[in-house]
Amino acid sequence: MNTDLVTIEVSNGIADVRLNRAEKYNALSHDMFDAIIAAGQSLANASDVSAVVLSGNGRGFCAGLDMANFASMSDGSRQSHADTSSLLAKDGQIENRAQRPALVWKRLPMPVIASLHGVVFGGGCQIALGADIRIAAPDIKMSIMEVKWGLVPDMSMTQTLRDLMPMDLAKELTFTGRVLNGHQAKDVGMVTRVADDPFAAAMALAEEIAGKSPDAVRASKLLYERAWHADERTGLALEASLQAGLIGTANQMEAVKANFEKRPPIFEPAADLSQK
Repeated sequence: MNTDLVTIEVSNGIADVRLNRAEKYNALSHDMFDAIIAAGQSLANASDVSAVVLSGNGRGFCAGLDMANFASMSDGSRQSHADTSSLLAKDGQIENRAQRPALVWKRLPMPVIASLHGVVFGGGCQIALGADIRIAAPDIKMSIMEVKWGLVPDMSMTQTLRDLMPMDLAKELTFTGRVLNGHQAKDVGMVTRVADDPFAAAMALAEEIAGKSPDAVRASKLLYERAWHADERTGLALEASLQAGLIGTANQMEAVKANFEKRPPIFEPAADLSQK
């Protein structure tokens, strides 16, 4: 899939997804919101995709909300109300339109690795937190910046940041809008690791994941997403259910055979776990 604002190239089981509004640091206009949502949704049923690498073209990952595009938010005009209503529209879903560009990556069945460089501000930070893993350049500028504009982080931050750091630290970063570099972001848990070439590191990790059983990888993501905050009974039951669904399948047996025969495995496309 290719659009003007987000591109997707799939090769060897890896979807290379790039925000492509480079002249604006991939800032989030109305059209950019729609393009990111569409890109994520287009991968939801891609059984041939084992991992996704999400990055931004140009000099930064994403500068957050395009304030020129949403300038009317500050004037109380009819257009201001229209812009706000558009972002808050749920369209029959649990989440609203503002939350979907970040949440769509968390909900994908396959792992999503974000490659971060340049600015990762506000909404861009929240989109990055929707990924499963974040690899950052040392000199990134990353911030939960909404307080600068008199706003709260509202792009699914409550569902992502809670998994990465204690509440007091999340509050400090949100109350101040402090800008962090890659190492500082790693220290507080907002990024997984730092690399001089984050895109190359993200692709290498995606290739490693793509060499594993796609059924096992997807089941592992589903397990953690559903059980991490669940009670003991729910977590243990899901472990058992997913394991029972994997044992004896073609991909599980191929993983065993390949290990014993000391050869690279050849896996079938991923199974649909959406009904588990």
